[in-house]
Amino acid sequence: MFKFHTLAVAALAAATLAACGDAPTASRAAPPEAATEQQLDAIFNQAAEEFGVPAPLLKAVGYVETRWQMVRGESEFPGQEPAFGVMALRGARVAQGAALAGVTERQVKESARANVRAAAALLGAWAREAGIAATDLAAWGPVVARYSGIGRQDAQSMYVHNEVYATMNRGVVGQTGTGSLVASIMPVQVRAAFAPPPDGATLAVAPDYPVAGTIWRPSPNYNTRPSGSLGGVQLVIIHTCEGSYASCWSWLTNTDAQASAHYVVNESGSEISQLVRESSRAWHIAATYDCSLNGSTLCGLNGYSSNNFTVGIEHGGFASQTSFPSGQLDASARLSCDLSKAYAIPRDRYHFVGHGQLQPYNRSDPGPNWPWTDYLNRINAACGATAGFVVDNDNGSNNSATGRFESSASWTASSGTSGYYGSGYSFAATSPVSDGATFWFYLSASGSRTIDAWWTAGTNRAAAAPFIVYNAGGTEVGRVSANQQLNGGRWNALGTWNFTAGWNKVVLSRWTTDGYVVIADAIRVR
Repeated sequence: MFKFHTLAVAALAAATLAACGDAPTASRAAPPEAATEQQLDAIFNQAAEEFGVPAPLLKAVGYVETRWQMVRGESEFPGQEPAFGVMALRGARVAQGAALAGVTERQVKESARANVRAAAALLGAWAREAGIAATDLAAWGPVVARYSGIGRQDAQSMYVHNEVYATMNRGVVGQTGTGSLVASIMPVQVRAAFAPPPDGATLAVAPDYPVAGTIWRPSPNYNTRPSGSLGGVQLVIIHTCEGSYASCWSWLTNTDAQASAHYVVNESGSEISQLVRESSRAWHIAATYDCSLNGSTLCGLNGYSSNNFTVGIEHGGFASQTSFPSGQLDASARLSCDLSKAYAIPRDRYHFVGHGQLQPYNRSDPGPNWPWTDYLNRINAACGATAGFVVDNDNGSNNSATGRFESSASWTASSGTSGYYGSGYSFAATSPVSDGATFWFYLSASGSRTIDAWWTAGTNRAAAAPFIVYNAGGTEVGRVSANQQLNGGRWNALGTWNFTAGWNKVVLSRWTTDGYVVIADAIRVR
């Protein structure tokens, strides 16, 4: 994960944002070459000098597009070309930039250096066509607008002023978790010579989600929900735009897109666009519902369009990200809390689902690193925290500040039995050994908490799976045996105990009757 710090003249405000990247798939020849921490800043500076582009501007465009990560975009919408690399180059621009920079298209897609150089070559060529000097930073507004690929004038203006030039104005320092420099932009006070975004008064139509920062930007791409239960909102589908926020909402408000979403959340969480009324049917998923893809939930809806009974939330960013900005997750979680209250939607993984989960044949968003457990914890916190928080067996889904999972190599990750929480579970054969799976959870203050556990049931499961509970001082405060042959796919209360401030833990032991397995899936602390 990278950390990004926004620089002000007198202070440094820190915010953790996203790193991007994914594993290669069968259709991709090789994974992209990620630049080392020491290389990326130099890559930007060298490419800027080589092609006559202001270095702060080149870096700001890359930051707005991908948060300086090597992405492999997908096509989220019909007609959308996938984006590649730190600079999110798409379509014909990959070939154009490659030719100008003297590299291959494959290098542009897979090498950070080639990708940045190709983008810089394009920007420099466009500036020279327009007669813009490299030293006249304000004059580059039209070049930045062209790079955005956005057709709408108001969205272009937002991209130029509120995103790229605002990034230069405040400055950004990107660091790894260990503090190594990735890239940096020192604050530059400059205003783009480009049409300003529309005044807020012209966006005054009230959205369904009436909180500051939510803007009504209507899309023509919707129709009426069916009457009765088929049209009632029962699920929320999470998407990634496969591009920047401004490019996302602007495309979805275009008739040619033939796609939409109810909401789009920007990367920092500072703004949300509503495009379609919640009472209307947005066109955000091209799949009929199949409950076998969703833990056999709501099987009565099988065969009907998923658009009928869902709300779609798009997020600026990519499915190939390795993490997502905390501000974006918080803003999305607050919106999801509001939806869960308005439509009595259970706050679990079977009612808040991914686009790729329900349309797996050609979509994967929001990607393997969307932090589902952390996201649901944030939704519950936004709704009052009465439901507590979850620690999953998949640490990619956990918030490392509040929970983590540990197990030895004797434990195997699986999703072979349905009814699991999140993306799967871990199991191990019963044996008289001290080799438990540990769910750690952090409490800022001592107090009483109830612990629930989730498992998948089966006849090969232990009938007396031993859960042992410890406080932060390492003192055992309780133990309970659970019959994992029963009550799978649901929360089961283990008990209520007093815990101390710090890292407490629940250990699932293997030390029980031989010939079975024990299932470590998730715990809930409430």
